[in-house]
Amino acid sequence: MQLIDPSHPIYKPLWVRILIVAVCFGWAIVETLGSQPFWALLSGALGAYAAWMLLLNFKPQPPAANVEAPLQDDTGEDDTSAHDKK
Repeated sequence: MQLIDPSHPIYKPLWVRILIVAVCFGWAIVETLGSQPFWALLSGALGAYAAWMLLLNFKPQPPAANVEAPLQDDTGEDDTSAHDKK
């Protein structure tokens, strides 16, 4: 089961990926200081998973070629058909 889709365009900038991981680990520290080991472990595990998916295994997708081939316009040709050219 994949919780984070690394191909989503929101994860393309490096600072976004680092911020997500830092927030997860930062929240784990806050919960540890507040004597809440369950929530600290949960957010630490989420930070580890986010680091694995977004930093270690991240492979950016190449930009999609959205350039369409120009349509051929037949109006520039002369009006004689192939049968008339015999």
